[in-house]
Amino acid sequence: MIDWEPLILTFKLAFITTILLLLLSIPLGFWLAHTKSKLKPIFETFVSMPLVLPPTVIGFYLLIAFSPSNSFGSWLNDWLGLRLVFSFEGLLIASIIYSLPFMVHPIQAGFSNLPGSLKDMSYVLGKSKTTTLFKVLLPNIKSSLLTGIVLAFAHTVGEFGVVLMIGGNIPGKTKVASIAIYDEVESLNYDAANTYSLILFALTFSILLAVYLINGGYLKKQKND
Repeated sequence: MIDWEPLILTFKLAFITTILLLLLSIPLGFWLAHTKSKLKPIFETFVSMPLVLPPTVIGFYLLIAFSPSNSFGSWLNDWLGLRLVFSFEGLLIASIIYSLPFMVHPIQAGFSNLPGSLKDMSYVLGKSKTTTLFKVLLPNIKSSLLTGIVLAFAHTVGEFGVVLMIGGNIPGKTKVASIAIYDEVESLNYDAANTYSLILFALTFSILLAVYLINGGYLKKQKND
């Protein structure tokens, strides 16, 4: 009998992570697409680091930072009542950091590919920056938003190294599906591992296929219009 708790926890983590990343990545992607600051390459480097760094490196440094024996971790624990090591909240923060480029890059590219005249015309018509962003620019990068949402969600679902380092393996709290698969393989319970793997494979395949189909139809419609 399969234990559904790791899968439920995985989808809960991926859903919350994706929502928070979307809220963070829209202003960040907009700024990166339009800023002339000399600091832009530094910010882009930090955003892209999770793409090349081993997940265990990120997990290790987060584990050290959040540990109660560390000054920052002690401050979080004593003043804010937050114990992020081996907790769902710690997994959430780690997931946001690790999946950040998968949301930011498509959104930044979407903003960069929009003609500058679109934004300028909105300002000429008296629209505020906020109205321009939400009523003019975002509706024109729907495919980029959808791509970012799906990639961030799917990437969070597949996390292993980061969640193992910062969350450990606590049933009902930090034991997500990728950790459950690892446990079942170590226990030589290949049937259960195969069930978890097939569910994740089918889910991610279906999501990615839907994105390609939707984006393909959207781009075709834009071309015809």
